[in-house]
Amino acid sequence: MVGGVVIRGGEGSGVTGSGGRRSRSGAGQFGTLGLHLGDPRSEESVLGVLAAVEAELLASIASADPFVTEAARHLVEAGGKRFRPLLVALGAQFGDPTRAEVVSAAVVVELTHLATLYHDDVMDEASVRRGAPSANSRWTNSVAILVGDYLFARAADVAAELGPEAVRLQARTFARLVHGQIAETIGPRAGDDPVAHYLRVIAEKTGSLIATSVHFGAQFSGAAPKQVAALAGYGETIGVAFQLSDDLLDIASESTESGKTPGTDLREGVPTLPVLYALAGDDADAASVRLREILATGPLTDDALHAEALGLLRESPALKRARETVRSYAEDARARLAPLPAGPARRALESLCDHIADRTS
Repeated sequence: MVGGVVIRGGEGSGVTGSGGRRSRSGAGQFGTLGLHLGDPRSEESVLGVLAAVEAELLASIASADPFVTEAARHLVEAGGKRFRPLLVALGAQFGDPTRAEVVSAAVVVELTHLATLYHDDVMDEASVRRGAPSANSRWTNSVAILVGDYLFARAADVAAELGPEAVRLQARTFARLVHGQIAETIGPRAGDDPVAHYLRVIAEKTGSLIATSVHFGAQFSGAAPKQVAALAGYGETIGVAFQLSDDLLDIASESTESGKTPGTDLREGVPTLPVLYALAGDDADAASVRLREILATGPLTDDALHAEALGLLRESPALKRARETVRSYAEDARARLAPLPAGPARRALESLCDHIADRTS
């Protein structure tokens, strides 16, 4: 799923330091995503929501069975991202962010996200998640799948406390996540455009839950329906943009900014947007022709071929086109914020558009 910002301050402490006082380093984490609230009161509000989410997450996954609790806490305590709760908190700034329902809504989306990670690790045969052994490698695939199911059930239970509309949206979002995973697993059907198929997969697997995050934040803070709709559209579009930018970082970055060793997707044969553009291109120059030849062979496990393909991709028209696509999605997301009032929260959401557009330039 899509990357984000590490919000947690210390060992299991959320965004607060010891003794419950806010950590200055926690506030500084907004910069990781290029988010700039520029208002201490709004920042305090957002960080307060996130701190409450940490506590409620742990409470919501507790089970009468100690083993289930241990396995369910595994990824929560491994640290990681709180991007979706952050967007819930930002969406809530357009209403009353102190409403208790806002924290519960953030817990719903984070539990749903965590559940997908357990399932993803089984499907990907992953051995590590967030720097720790994945649940499937620590226990078994069956345990990881069942714990993911348990987290989905807990998310539904918390959503039920928010009312039937929340249950319906969470269920529809879950259905889209599953549709996206199925579409990715079976690949494009005969006659499908691989690029269009890939963008649909990202919208379903990543954009849908991010859309629900800002939707929930606005809805349960009491924001106006027009604002809720605008934020939902923003969320889906920025979610796609962020995932696409991660695709580009996997190729273009010399660092581990994407959270992976550069070229990991190439090595594993994952058809990301730059690769799909390269394969679909008709450029007749020698470099483009050679790149298509290499990419057509599938996963690049040979070190020499992998290095050659990575170098060619970095200089290719396909990468330039992919950058333009990311920028287009980021600008589309910005345009969807037009119905919202000016203020710190809107500026923060706009700054995320800038960050995504710039991080792969």
